[in-house]
Amino acid sequence: MNDHHGDARKIRRGTFRATCPVTHDADGLWRVTGYAAARALLRSDATVQAGLGVETVARLPARIRRPVLYRDGPEHREDRRQTARFFTPRRVDEHYRGLMTEAAERQLARLRATGEAHLSELSFGVAIEVAAAIIGLTASSASGLRERLERFFPEKFGRPGLTSPHGLYWLVRQNVNWLRVYLADVRPAIRDHRREPRDDLISHLLAEGCNDAEILGECLTFAAAGMVTTREFMGAAAWHLFTDDALLARYRAAAEPERLAVLRELLRLEPVVGRLRRRTTAALDLPGPDGTTSLPPGAVVEVLVDAVNTDARAVGERPLSVCPGRDVDAALSFGDGAHRCPGAGVAILETDVFLSRLFALEGVRMAGPPRVTFANDIGGYEVRDLRVTLG
Repeated sequence: MNDHHGDARKIRRGTFRATCPVTHDADGLWRVTGYAAARALLRSDATVQAGLGVETVARLPARIRRPVLYRDGPEHREDRRQTARFFTPRRVDEHYRGLMTEAAERQLARLRATGEAHLSELSFGVAIEVAAAIIGLTASSASGLRERLERFFPEKFGRPGLTSPHGLYWLVRQNVNWLRVYLADVRPAIRDHRREPRDDLISHLLAEGCNDAEILGECLTFAAAGMVTTREFMGAAAWHLFTDDALLARYRAAAEPERLAVLRELLRLEPVVGRLRRRTTAALDLPGPDGTTSLPPGAVVEVLVDAVNTDARAVGERPLSVCPGRDVDAALSFGDGAHRCPGAGVAILETDVFLSRLFALEGVRMAGPPRVTFANDIGGYEVRDLRVTLG
């Protein structure tokens, strides 16, 4: 086993230190750092989504269908049941593997032609092609969609508002970016799918009677989950492999199942989304090593995924080390319960298809350490300026 002593993590999210698995802090938040408590919370029927702008979405008129991320209860479960077919292991292997390979080769051809590239640009190109096919955003060019999504998901967000020039700027900017994605990508795709229904998300939404605005909301939700987060994990995983000769040698020599185990272990250590929030709808008891902690109804609870994933009681010895083959499969990096990421299998396979080909290139190396920034609302990281060269 390729073990690493000490803390192998590249991403440093902060200095929060918990003295027990569940704490109630001065800011009014309940915070969970224990694996058993976090899993119980995320699987409970007595919680609903919190954070991620859910409070703003809740103010929309009742007639407007919320994106799946913002729904809970029977409606949410039924939608997930109907869309589960897009993410089964068989479908991923039969429908998306070939696309992943072609997308990876197209991006790596750019690297071969120029001899150097920013990894985030290559990985985003792969992630966009794959997610766009699952969603059905295939009526516009991938390069144009990438440019519009990069503007919609900038490296640094401002806070929209009506009380300052800065807030007005971001309010106008985000509305313009919504409109650009809708006019150039979503509306043409809707027209194509109305003429010729297909087996993808947009056709499913049309069959459900969704209007254009509702489809746009779902498309952007899936874009954030399927394109942006996958790009960031590809960067973090590549960073680990570039800087660990033994782990890279193991990854290069391994068959696909073992390579996927390496990636799942890296994702356990470096979860892209570091914070998950829920609000309790009833009293809820969370388990811990010294008994249960009782939460009242209406409590806002934040799961610190990076801490949960390194809970030695759940993941075993040396929780901060890279040990592929642990019993805990990526821990809670994809969430858990009703809102567990449905595209987990897509993301891991897509990352392997791209990275296994990248590291097969002769002379590939990292030109220098990347820069890391954070999206504070979700505790997510962004790996930038990881430049790869050949020769």
